[in-house]
Amino acid sequence: MPAARHRDEPAHGADRDRRPSRTVPLPLPPLPPDTPMSTAVGPLRNRVDPFGDIAAHPARGLLMGNRGGRIHDPGTRTLTGRAWVSRQWICCALTFRDRRRAVMGEGYTELFFLDEVVAFAAGHRPCFQCRRVAADAFSAAWAKGEGRLPPGAGEMDRRLHAERLDGTRRRKHPRRLGDLPDGAVFAGEDGPVAVKDGRLLRFSFAGWAPLHGGPGLDATVPTLTPPSVLTALAAGYQPLWHPTAQHRP
Repeated sequence: MPAARHRDEPAHGADRDRRPSRTVPLPLPPLPPDTPMSTAVGPLRNRVDPFGDIAAHPARGLLMGNRGGRIHDPGTRTLTGRAWVSRQWICCALTFRDRRRAVMGEGYTELFFLDEVVAFAAGHRPCFQCRRVAADAFSAAWAKGEGRLPPGAGEMDRRLHAERLDGTRRRKHPRRLGDLPDGAVFAGEDGPVAVKDGRLLRFSFAGWAPLHGGPGLDATVPTLTPPSVLTALAAGYQPLWHPTAQHRP
């Protein structure tokens, strides 16, 4: 018997254009030989940065996800001009019940993230099917931070969609740097910067690196991580970090 989904969660990777016949494998390591990750001229454009922008890059990450459907052309395996299909922006496990299919095929568009910190900054939330433990913990932390019952997936999607976008443009939220919890990401002068254990870390698709200098704790910074996610982080949710974020003396 399949595991029960969260009451508001569509089937894993639900595609409103066309539901795929099989759910996604993750083409991250270990990489099945029959799962192509690039075209003849280079990597596919399916890596997401903290701004929510999608780029082509050979580095691999810890999570995948989607934006509610297909935003690519299966014939060319390139992105269309569409940025999302629905408000259901999720981040998923690399593998789920050994299911696999070709990347950028007939179903939804597979997107890949360095880690959960990047996925949060880009406006995605944990999937209630393939990452149920993380999703339940995230919902509980959200509820704790707001002093309420845990929100359902649909409510979270509505809130996050309003918080991540201003029309079609990315919304930034001014916050005092010293008030940001671990896992928050803001737009620095030279790119996205994350907060971890009192340190600032610069983002690249290959990983996190220490940022020396940077704004002071009293500075107001344009925060990319949506306010509701900041609430969950401040209430104790522990995001999945890439190993490069670990402290190095």
